[in-house]
Amino acid sequence: MKFFEMLVNDPIVLSAITGLIILLGIGAYYIYYFISHIQNDK
Repeated sequence: MKFFEMLVNDPIVLSAITGLIILLGIGAYYIYYFISHIQNDK
């Protein structure tokens, strides 16, 4: 349990996790964007 407490309290780990979440969110948005535009193309 000490390992997880260290990860939660380390600012470098928190910034890395935040960056990964942002990147995954942007990636998911673009996947949705391209798929919806491909399906709506005439």
